[in-house]
Amino acid sequence: MLKRVFLAAFVATVFSSAQAVELSSNFVQSQSGKFSQGGLVVLQLTQGTKVSLNGEALPVVDNYTVLGFGRDARLAQKISFTRGSKSAHVPLTLTKRSYAIQRIDGLPPTMVTPPEAALARIIAQGKLKLAARAGLRRETDFSQRFRWPVKGRISGVYGSQRFYNGEARRPHFGIDIAAPRGTKVTAPAPGKVTLAEPDMYFEGGLVFIDHGLKVTSAYMHLDSLNVKVGDVVAAGDVIATVGSTGRSTGPHLDWRMFWGGARIDPALVAVGSPSP
Repeated sequence: MLKRVFLAAFVATVFSSAQAVELSSNFVQSQSGKFSQGGLVVLQLTQGTKVSLNGEALPVVDNYTVLGFGRDARLAQKISFTRGSKSAHVPLTLTKRSYAIQRIDGLPPTMVTPPEAALARIIAQGKLKLAARAGLRRETDFSQRFRWPVKGRISGVYGSQRFYNGEARRPHFGIDIAAPRGTKVTAPAPGKVTLAEPDMYFEGGLVFIDHGLKVTSAYMHLDSLNVKVGDVVAAGDVIATVGSTGRSTGPHLDWRMFWGGARIDPALVAVGSPSP
């Protein structure tokens, strides 16, 4: 089990107020999400509206589009809308985040600094993960509110700088939920399974679900998998069980989310609380 709990940091993350951004009603019917580092924003557009983020066109399906911001996304952003001869350019400033430090001890040394013999496996698995997130599934499953995939105690938060056995490593890009081994993990929203691997080097049991337009959720350290690649799941379907596989010191679910290459904070996307 992860040794330190950053519940205060978690609460501050979820309930900090994002900057209010007014988007022209000529182009946007509704919006949800947070304009924040780590945030994901869903826009329902007026029919025929095109949209871009910082000059890059965003795909639109059934008048929905989605955009996200990574842990260290620059604060100055610009959204542009066009429909026929009308256009609008909306500058905005993301809410800046501060991140905790988390120290995790008791890991096998090979899980902190992998041996040379494991590097080929790690590289191959990295390519497998990238390929599983490379497609553009033209569905709008992301437009539904995400529920928590498991109930339990928050034992690690998004963005925290990680020290493993005293050695600095990459920040943590997910949220850890401690729960007993074998606890059912459910899909937080509809989607299609693009990766289902029982034995990844760092992640252990790993499942990816594609929710459309490059929104992907990931579930790590799983004990058992209930889905396979190609399965289409509904919100609430059991996809796996909680475990302590891969780089882990106790049973928990590491839940992560992506928008393309941007790593999103699931706590800013999920509705409600993971408390049992």
